[in-house]
Amino acid sequence: MKKSIALTLLIAGTLGAAASAFASGHGDPRARFMAANCAYCHGPDGKSRGAIPSLAGLEAKYFVDQMKAFRDGSRPATVMQKHAMGYTEAEYEVMGKWFESHK
Repeated sequence: MKKSIALTLLIAGTLGAAASAFASGHGDPRARFMAANCAYCHGPDGKSRGAIPSLAGLEAKYFVDQMKAFRDGSRPATVMQKHAMGYTEAEYEVMGKWFESHK
């Protein structure tokens, strides 16, 4: 009886952690795939090792706002406008949550 209760609690805890990670964008496979497109310039998991800004740890809202600004041209950029045009606002949100969760 004690083993079945412990097993049930272990499974419930694992599922809860997985659901929490997925909801935050951290476990969303789409988020990881889209964020990987940023790695060439912004570093693995958005952690830049050079002059290009890191995306890791940015607040999701800030990330989304910047992507919208690149897309509409209100923030000048050499290549980011083209990248920003390749995603929807919903995808900006998913990527923003993913980068926010990677500090």
